[in-house]
Amino acid sequence: MIKATSIHKYFDDLHVLKGVNLHIKKGEIVSIVGASGAGKTTLLQLLGTLDKPSANADTQLFINNENVLQLSDKNLSKFRNLHLGFIFQFHQLLPEFTALENVCIPAFIAKKDKKEAVKEAKKLLEYLGLSHRINHKPSELSGGEQQRVAVARALINKPAVIFADEPSGNLDTQTAENLHHLFFKLRDELGQTFVIVTHNEELANMADRKLTMVDGNIV
Repeated sequence: MIKATSIHKYFDDLHVLKGVNLHIKKGEIVSIVGASGAGKTTLLQLLGTLDKPSANADTQLFINNENVLQLSDKNLSKFRNLHLGFIFQFHQLLPEFTALENVCIPAFIAKKDKKEAVKEAKKLLEYLGLSHRINHKPSELSGGEQQRVAVARALINKPAVIFADEPSGNLDTQTAENLHHLFFKLRDELGQTFVIVTHNEELANMADRKLTMVDGNIV
């Protein structure tokens, strides 16, 4: 599913990622932990193609058998939209749109049929227990509800892998626990692959594999 080789990242003279090698299988839930500044979020952004690694002759990144570092910016954006889903700590929902509209946005960007996109979004929101909240805007939803809308949005294009950056970092204990169990339910029922950066030890330990980053590399 994901094969990363010799991933480096420099920010000016700061060597943040120091040749990371990583292999994640389809249907696997992998957590990435480590102290602040270890490079976890930087790695997640590179794996999710939101940023590019620093030039290195040995660097490779294959996702779903696609050599993403060889794609043009336009094709990379299309690949990201169709094959990757993202869940962030602060959900990043657009405040002026309803839950249903927020979920539909990636499908609309992919130029999918509007009627089909709305049908799929409603199905996902119902699956996530939000069928009664589809016409509510983010400000009218609880933190847990907002995050479940973000999960639905991440799933709308049936991505090969979902990247989550501190997905429960802004939630109370019970809501966070519910979200964690939801990830495993999605993996078991929909076959999703998850890569999760987290400081939450409970979530990290639930994963199929826990990878620890120290000073820019996985140890």
